[in-house]
Amino acid sequence: MSLKLKIEEEIKKAMLAKERDRLRALRAIKSLILLEETKEGGDKGISEEEELKILTKAAKQRKDSAEIFLQQKRQDLADLELSELGVINEFLPKQLSEQELEAELQAIIAEVGAEGPKDMGKVMGAATKKLAGKADGKAISQTVKALLNP
Repeated sequence: MSLKLKIEEEIKKAMLAKERDRLRALRAIKSLILLEETKEGGDKGISEEEELKILTKAAKQRKDSAEIFLQQKRQDLADLELSELGVINEFLPKQLSEQELEAELQAIIAEVGAEGPKDMGKVMGAATKKLAGKADGKAISQTVKALLNP
């Protein structure tokens, strides 16, 4: 079942349960998917990889917005963003823990034959493809730097 169909099913459930916050988040996700599908004038579907990118970007936006709202002492707005983030995270793959991320990155470093900081680009290219949706790009970058700079 595609992500779009899952979202539509969840929208129906949220409407029946009268869960306004969840419904708003689900509609936002569906809107992003529909915008991407119709982006280039065609009504072709989008791949799972593209859906994952859309969700990852939306999750990052919500997280960043929540942080800004908390800095501005707007707890009410931060709570809205965090509730939407929770709904988005339901559809993303499970995030890797720090230990799992480090183990994956060590395997990638060995695979590409990276020896030092100069090889960071090679490692990041392979890591972002392999770990898409499973780890934040910032966390990947920081861990790669730490592993390549002994």
